[in-house]
Amino acid sequence: MEFLKNTGEQMLAQEIQNKNWEVVSTFHEKLVDKLRLYYFIGGMPEVVANYIENTDLKAVRNIQQKIITGYENDFAKHAPNELVPKIKMVWQSLISQLAKENRKFIYGQIKKAARAKDFEMAINWLVDAGLVLKVNRIEKPILPLNAYADFDSFKLFLLDIGLLNAIGNMDEKILLEKNNILTEFKGAFTEQYVCQQLKIKTALYYWSVANTLAEIDFVIQDKNEIIPIEVKAEENVKPKSLKVYVEKFSPKTALRTSINKYREESWLVNVPLYAIGQYLSPT
Repeated sequence: MEFLKNTGEQMLAQEIQNKNWEVVSTFHEKLVDKLRLYYFIGGMPEVVANYIENTDLKAVRNIQQKIITGYENDFAKHAPNELVPKIKMVWQSLISQLAKENRKFIYGQIKKAARAKDFEMAINWLVDAGLVLKVNRIEKPILPLNAYADFDSFKLFLLDIGLLNAIGNMDEKILLEKNNILTEFKGAFTEQYVCQQLKIKTALYYWSVANTLAEIDFVIQDKNEIIPIEVKAEENVKPKSLKVYVEKFSPKTALRTSINKYREESWLVNVPLYAIGQYLSPT
């Protein structure tokens, strides 16, 4: 919403906040284009300010790279000396972790035969520093969610989607092309974006069951309601896992977020990606 407002789309931002879906749908293509642009630029204040002033994506990328280098230099300044190499290894593994079909964090991708005890403190340092966002798994969606979290199974996301694509060195031509941006990295960018939008509103979890393929990307507690949210990068969406979850737990509300327009169905609501953060109750 801040990005929309800062780039001259205050009216559209207000219509989204008001959940005026009829008006919002009229501007759907424009909002999807803005979303693609946000995927590249992200929300770091210095980056956004530079883009507003110069509309130069190469300058945007240069600033993003400087921010990333600054963070990496800060590891040595602020973290215990013995932890710095492990923090760097976790940090450098983030993009490969998110590129997997199953984005659950795997210690073995940092270093062969690595275990939780080897990198737990490094991950906690990055989380506490606000540089990564941690989403724990739940198997039973029961209130309160934090009482049923599995702290041994989690996903890690970066603090900003613009920095994520800068680490991946994604070219702006690929990122801004309509047929590619929302399916690159098999939806990793999309999950990263949704994580950022929801994290400022509420605590996040994901749901999966051992020995099955069913997984819900995010599960949240909105007031006294538990809401499953399935994230889809494409327009052709078949929410198989969401259907499994709904049949098993019968939630009052089930959400799918994609680049499709707002639509209510008998058992779920499709919320456009650009509006997902505003669909929840105000904080």
